Order: sequence, then C-alpha cells, then structure tokens
Amino acid sequence: MTNPAERLVDLLDLEQIEVNIFRGRSPQESLQRVFGGQVAGQALVAAGRTTDGDRPVHSLHAYFLRPGRPGVPIVYQVERVRDGRSFTTRRVTAVQQGRTIFNLTASFHKPEEGPFEHQLPPAREVPHPESLPTVSEEIRKHLGTLPEQLERMARRQPFDIRYVDRLRWHAEEIEGAEPRSAVWMRAVSPLGDDPLVHTCALTYASDMTLLDAVRIPVEPLWGPRNFDLASLDHAMWFHRPFRADEWFLYDQESPIAIGGRGLARGRIYDLEGRLLVSVVQEGLFRAL
Repeated sequence: MTNPAERLVDLLDLEQIEVNIFRGRSPQESLQRVFGGQVAGQALVAAGRTTDGDRPVHSLHAYFLRPGRPGVPIVYQVERVRDGRSFTTRRVTAVQQGRTIFNLTASFHKPEEGPFEHQLPPAREVPHPESLPTVSEEIRKHLGTLPEQLERMARRQPFDIRYVDRLRWHAEEIEGAEPRSAVWMRAVSPLGDDPLVHTCALTYASDMTLLDAVRIPVEPLWGPRNFDLASLDHAMWFHRPFRADEWFLYDQESPIAIGGRGLARGRIYDLEGRLLVSVVQEGLFRAL
C-alpha cells in the first residue's frame, strides 16, 4: 500500500483527455464536499501541464463556486490566456457533472535577477518542529487514545502537522485568544524532484489550517464544533523555490471576521526564516 504522500502525488497526476483538458480523481471520502486544497492543487497541475516548464508559477487567484462531490471525477479545462516573453497566464475551469465548481487563474514567470531584495523577518520566534508533538500525539495525550475516525484520518494524512501553540479543547481556554495560529508542516515522505509537484502539494496544504485563525477566538479548534467554515476564494504568491517535503512554518492570522465571512492570511517560511509563499483566503462561517 502506498503511503499518504505517494497517494497525494498520484492524486495530483491528472489524466490528459484533450489538448487543454484534464481529468482528476476525487477520492470517495466521508466528507460532505471535496477538500478545496485538492481542487486548487489539481487545477494548478492542469495549468502547469500546458506551459513549457521553464517558468515556475508565481501567483494564483481562485474562487470556490460550488462544493465538489467526493468520488466523482473533476474535469479541468485550461484556457491559454497569454504566452509572453517573461510571463505566462492560464485560466482553469473545474467542472463536475456539467457544473462549474471552481475557477483559477495562474501566472508563471521566467526566473530573473532583480535590482534589489528585502524581506520583513518572521513576526515571532517559534520552537523547532522536531521539538513539538504531532497532532496525533497531542490528541492521545488529551483523550488517552486516538478515536477510530481520527485514526483513519491520521493514516491518510499526507502532511505531518505540528501546532506551535498547544491544542485548545475547552471554551475557557480560548478566553482572550487572538485570531492567530501557526503550524509546522511537511509531507510525510519525499515527493520527488518535480518543482510543479512541490508547488501543487503546498497549494493543497495551504487550505488545510488557514481558517483556523478565524475560529480561534470563538471556539476551540478541537472538540465539539459550533461553526461550519467553507473556503470562498484563495490567493497565493510564490516568492522562492522550496520543497514541500521539508519543514515549513505556516504563520496564520485573521484580521477581521464580519457579516458571516472571515479573512485569513498566511506567511510560509522555511527553517531559516526565509519567506517562501504568501497566502490570503476568505471563508464563509455559519452556525451549525
């Protein structure tokens, strides 16, 4: 049986069924809707497959239009918007059962030397990931065992996720909590050497914990849930090359939540504190 990281690579390996048309698998899951990071990652693969491969993606902007159905294939239609001297632009429409569920525009940039560089340092110092417990270890410590459903999820999880701040389980633990969260992440095993695979794998991961920051001030991330959150749109800017199977810090915050929508933004750093990726997402939240 392949491990979860290998299954993720396989999930991102789309079938080409026409010149600009690709088909992606959608695993049968117990979730109500297809995970948004899967659709975004597969759409970016489709866009990248229509370029010549010498221009890494530098940004993407996407909208989640309808929930996807688990177990039903998704067709990705790519429009070749622009092939310039330095930039390439692709627009991708994801269709499931004849309905558009997702739109993505991606821009690719030929690497070049800039006249200057600068970067703000990370907002705070955090422990090394190897010194932190895994999510499964924290759950076992709190509950004494890992519930069967969480055990199955942990076995399928393609990323090792370690929360910088301890998990909160009770309402009294969130009193005065700021809308911030940070996690270390990396794929659970090597992903190969294709840069597009690493970019799309990190795109997948970028949707896993970002909306945590919206929920932190109002309910514990673990335990009974009072709110349902769904991604509305997603934007990413890729600043430096990286590997998604090496540790990266995902520092997340929510500057505002109002009118049933919460804005979250994240900064992704490597172990040396170099900014790799910037992320912004808005999510819909409703009482259950």
